[in-house]
Amino acid sequence: MRYAFFLMGALLAAALPLASVQAQPLRAERAVPASHASAATMLDADWAGGRMVAVGDHGVVLLSDDQGQSFRQAGSVPVSTPLTGVSFADAQHGWAVGHWGAILASSDGGDSWQIQRLSSEEDRPLFAVHFFNARQGVAVGLWSLVLTTDDGGQTWREQRLEAPAGYGRADLNLMGLFADAKGGLYATAERGQVLHSVDFGRRWRYLDTGYEGTLWSGAALADGSLLVGGQRGTLLHGSADGRSWQRVPLQSKSSVTSIVAAGRQVLVAGLDGLLVHSRDGGRSFQRNDTVDGVSLTAALLAGGDRPVLFSRRGVIAAQGQ
Repeated sequence: MRYAFFLMGALLAAALPLASVQAQPLRAERAVPASHASAATMLDADWAGGRMVAVGDHGVVLLSDDQGQSFRQAGSVPVSTPLTGVSFADAQHGWAVGHWGAILASSDGGDSWQIQRLSSEEDRPLFAVHFFNARQGVAVGLWSLVLTTDDGGQTWREQRLEAPAGYGRADLNLMGLFADAKGGLYATAERGQVLHSVDFGRRWRYLDTGYEGTLWSGAALADGSLLVGGQRGTLLHGSADGRSWQRVPLQSKSSVTSIVAAGRQVLVAGLDGLLVHSRDGGRSFQRNDTVDGVSLTAALLAGGDRPVLFSRRGVIAAQGQ
């Protein structure tokens, strides 16, 4: 079903059927080392200090210690199901989430991982995770699923969401997470909604962008304003309080899958090779799509403004812009 939203079959849908599936109880199996691991569909990436850590299909975790010039597969990952999100609080402590509500933790910079949570009876996937520090974190997923921890993931608590205005229940799929400089957390969701929390994910309020489709990703910009993207080339620039939104024209119908901001540098990536770069904090953007048009799923900025791109066909070599 995620193909209808997002490349949906090979991309993030390789990473998630958007339905909670009752099936045979899951038996966790380790990810298999593979010589072609860097060509697996990768779905998210983050920095662990100076190391890049990317996660994706078949439980593949890739590590780079040379700013994305080369990658190696993590030595020990206890699941072979898709991993859809990753977040590191520092150079050592990181978490990854995925299918079957899996939450994995690493204390060695992503070399090895241990299971903290796994819902073996029901596949209610988690799509994104964010850690503020080594103890406080939030994971979100299918049907308004919100989990929080205050002890580094030793225990996770499900938080109940209120229904958005005009709806009878809270059943939005929460697709992405990003934080601002003040410690606020945002979740991108269906029906053009962005959710905002100022208490580490315990309570949330809805920010209605006026868009009716699904928003996949977002970032807080250097000036405190918000940038979110989603289906059919939708890129929206919002005020810091989330009360006013303006569409950023991309002249593209390719869905936005990843937004990365580092100082005045802002990178927007998406399906069909969509790649847009801003060097003035999001005031203006320049298109520089990939030549082969491969659908991009995640991105990081290395060395300030050099993109390292991840796709349905694995890692794309770092590019100069």
